[in-house]
Amino acid sequence: MGHGTFTTVINCMDGRTQLPVNDFLKERYGVDYVDTITEPGPEGILVGSGTALASSIRTRVAISVEKHGSKAVALVAHHDCAGNPVSEEQRKEQAVRALDAIQSWGFGVEVLALWVGDDWSVEVLEVRQVG
Repeated sequence: MGHGTFTTVINCMDGRTQLPVNDFLKERYGVDYVDTITEPGPEGILVGSGTALASSIRTRVAISVEKHGSKAVALVAHHDCAGNPVSEEQRKEQAVRALDAIQSWGFGVEVLALWVGDDWSVEVLEVRQVG
């Protein structure tokens, strides 16, 4: 087990989203660290046909939850995403639907979908409790 407390985020590779999301998760969960898994447009990957990438994301989440004892897994979608160039409405809807995939992995932790807007503030789209 890692030293300190952790949460996990599946975030876009876009560097503009990293700090606001990490700060938000540290405050929300009172953790020391945020294990960060990045892919361009991860919400599209988890609801699309990108099985190899989805499998890779799942493997990395497993390490965070099982080895670091991560308290929660967040999925982030954001404004102006070059990796998933669909409408804002579609990205938000995909982020919420992606929670189904994350929950199906059976890690038994809270999962949540986050939106990072054009002002780089973080908004909770949906939270799903354990159980």
